[in-house]
Amino acid sequence: MGAAVLALALALPAAATEIQRVRSPGGIEGWLVEDRSIPVISVRFAFRGGGALDPDGKQGLANMAAALLDEGAGDLDSRAFQEALDDIVASLGFDAGVERFHGSLRTLSEHRASAFALLAKALAAPRFDAEPVERIRRQIVAGLESGKDNPRRLAGRAWYRLVFGDHPYARPLAGTPQSVAAVTVEDLRRFVRERLVREGLVVGVAGDISPAELGLRLDEAFGALPASGAPGALPGVVPKGGALKVIQKQVPQSVVVFGQAGLRRDDPDFYAAYVMNHILAVGRSSRLNREIREKRGLVYSVSSHLAPFEKAGLIVGGLATANARVGTALGLLRAERGRGERGGARGRQAVSQRRLPSPPRFDREHRPHAGRAPGEPARHRLCRQALVADRRGDRRRRATGRAAPALARQAHHRRRGQPGRPRCRAVTPRPRRDPTPRT
Repeated sequence: MGAAVLALALALPAAATEIQRVRSPGGIEGWLVEDRSIPVISVRFAFRGGGALDPDGKQGLANMAAALLDEGAGDLDSRAFQEALDDIVASLGFDAGVERFHGSLRTLSEHRASAFALLAKALAAPRFDAEPVERIRRQIVAGLESGKDNPRRLAGRAWYRLVFGDHPYARPLAGTPQSVAAVTVEDLRRFVRERLVREGLVVGVAGDISPAELGLRLDEAFGALPASGAPGALPGVVPKGGALKVIQKQVPQSVVVFGQAGLRRDDPDFYAAYVMNHILAVGRSSRLNREIREKRGLVYSVSSHLAPFEKAGLIVGGLATANARVGTALGLLRAERGRGERGGARGRQAVSQRRLPSPPRFDREHRPHAGRAPGEPARHRLCRQALVADRRGDRRRRATGRAAPALARQAHHRRRGQPGRPRCRAVTPRPRRDPTPRT
């Protein structure tokens, strides 16, 4: 009897997570995963317009604004605002991407009224007082100065300049010391007026809140924002290829960034490209890792990523190796990617025998994924990220006995592309140990 019951239990399908569409009385749309198991609410949201829209000569404006929105708002200066968040054990953060400006809020459900009120103040009435503005400016400039000789940054920036030229996609999100120094308080206020608007806003929520109450909270948090802002369309661009650039450094190891034009997410061949890239360059069992690392010990790791932008798709990868081995590693890289292009029976056999990537799930056990799944709507991604943060926080609370810290930041770039020959590479030697902090 027990065996029969067990077999029946194992045969039952996994319950799908229900995502509810919520529309506030004021017309603001949100997407909710209601979860009453823990008394926590997580919110993630995104506005159109990231660092690619920063004005010429003031690159880094969006990044600087993201660092300042929680440094005082309304009647609360920087210290008072942070103390108000600490008093309710809430976390609030902002992040500038290439094409979107992201934010997140996490709070215990018993403090949701205060938390949403603080979010509303940060979005609609940031203070930009002189002391925090100059403090954040100094921090950003110090990070840029300390990282100006970082080999990975040098290679990455060189690669994007080769691919995109003068297009805004090639700009560094944090700007330069000169462009950050040129940003004024009026620039920051204009950024808030023109980019933090309800048009194009996407909101995902997970946790201990009902759809009816969420509608009211959406109006409270975002209702005071302008309906629309200044137009900010990016120009079209075709990624360039066929280039090789070597940046000379007197160090024993080199960093290599390689890539090519890829596919946009709406391309009908996107899923084929996703699977092919996974087989070729994702994980320890990938072809590139097996041939370059496992068999020959040339690198510690090698991988590539599908990188989507609204105006262009890319596939971008990287490796690091001793200077004398760069040519050998690149030769193997070309050979393996060429073998994938030729396909045929061996390619079909590899696909059939290789374990393909599992579809993303909210309840994924191994390192829950907070990025964007292929073809996943932005609203679903934000809901999933919020729910993953809830569950991570629940584990932290069980381990520490206190509320979880802030949500993990989203990556600046989402990955997509197509298989093919690497077309652009930027190579720069890497020091044995890089003490530069990440910024």
